[in-house]
Amino acid sequence: MARTPSNMMPLGTIAPDFNLYNPITEKKLALQDVKSDIATVVMFICNHCPYVIHVQDELVKLTNDYQAKGISFVAINSNDVINYPDDSPEKMKEASEKLAYPFAYLFDETQDIAKAYQAACTPDFFIFDKDLKCIYRGQLDDSRPHNNEPVNSKDIRAALDAVLAGNPVDSDQKASLGCNIKWKP
Repeated sequence: MARTPSNMMPLGTIAPDFNLYNPITEKKLALQDVKSDIATVVMFICNHCPYVIHVQDELVKLTNDYQAKGISFVAINSNDVINYPDDSPEKMKEASEKLAYPFAYLFDETQDIAKAYQAACTPDFFIFDKDLKCIYRGQLDDSRPHNNEPVNSKDIRAALDAVLAGNPVDSDQKASLGCNIKWKP
C-alpha cells in the first residue's frame, strides 16, 4: 500500500466514456446510463484499501443525500484482481450488498478507464457537470485513517451544493490521498 495522492485531472476535461461490467447486475453500464442532467460523481474505490474502508459509510450517506437532488453517482474498481483477489468482481458484489451501496459499482478489468480518468489512488473522486466537464477532482474531506478528522465529505458536499445553487465550484481543491491503484504488471 503506497500512500498516493490523486493526479488532479485538469478542470474542464470531458469525462472519458466507459462501458463497464457491473458484478451486481451482471450487465454492462455506460457513462450515458448513469449521467445526470445536474452533476455526475465518479469515484474510484476498491474493497481492500484502508482509506476506502474508512469512508465507506459516508459514501453511502453522501450518495443517499444527493441522489434525491438529481446528482448521480458511480464507483469504479480498477485494481489488478490477480494480485489483489479481495477486489474481484465476486467480492465487489459482496461488498456492495453488505454495505447497501446505492450506486453502481463497476469493474474496470483492463484498467483503461482508470488511465483515461488519470486516477491514481483509492478513493479518488471526480465531479462532472451536466455537460460532463470536470468541475471537481480531489478528496472527499480531510479525514484519513488515524488522523482523528471527522469523515463528513465536506469537500464533495461543498462542490455539489455549489452546483445545486447554480454557483461555480471553488477551483481551490485538495488532492485525494489513498492507496495507489494496483496496476497490472
